[in-house]
Amino acid sequence: MPLLLLDLDNTLLPRDAAFLGWAQDFLDDHRLPSDDLHWFAAIDGGGYVPRSTVLGAAKRRYGLDHSLDFLLAHYRRGINSHIQCPSAHVAALHAARAAGWTIGIVSNGNTRPQLEKIRRTGLVPLVDGWVISEEAGCLKPDPLIFEIAAQRCGVPLTRDWTSHTWMVGDYAPADIAGAEVTGLRSVWLHHGRPWAEPGYRPTLSAAGLPEAVGLVLSARSAPGARARERAQATAGSAAAGASSIAPISGLRAVSP
Repeated sequence: MPLLLLDLDNTLLPRDAAFLGWAQDFLDDHRLPSDDLHWFAAIDGGGYVPRSTVLGAAKRRYGLDHSLDFLLAHYRRGINSHIQCPSAHVAALHAARAAGWTIGIVSNGNTRPQLEKIRRTGLVPLVDGWVISEEAGCLKPDPLIFEIAAQRCGVPLTRDWTSHTWMVGDYAPADIAGAEVTGLRSVWLHHGRPWAEPGYRPTLSAAGLPEAVGLVLSARSAPGARARERAQATAGSAAAGASSIAPISGLRAVSP
């Protein structure tokens, strides 16, 4: 059974938008200049800078008396209150499920906040399973985390399971490198960025999740497709890579 694995933050869920929502609340609560929203966006690093670094810097910048634990609790409550799964993403998941795909989430991060996001945004009934790095004891790009995800989704690790599996994500060093070393095909969500990794490349690139899912469903591993339809879908994906998708020189073709 074909398996579609999806990153959580900035793939399934618009995490950066939720962060800015929290940051605006923080500035408002402390009567700080709204222009400092740009400062928060810069130091956040798309969520890859440790929270202790971000919040510690904010504590010093504004001379706050609150403890880091207090600020961390405020942050976790705030960002998750702003997080939501866009309706277009929900529709894409329904389309994948209707086409016969098994769907899983593979997320790096702490178990409690990531699980809260999955539950709060209504993703639980839309996927077959998930794995979060803290509770799994391994991080993307380690192939083990993708194997755990497949097993939790009910996909047995047969010799050819990787040939029927795609990974979609926005963070190249974790999502796309992880797919590469595991043997999965991948779609990189470029979010308007150029590809910058010389050692590996995604199979395809897309502007957002709905487009990425559409590309996967059109690819040759789509269940129930006839041979001619599969060939046409592959050709269509290649054409899309030169037009509607942000082009990446040297993309490898979708394998049979």
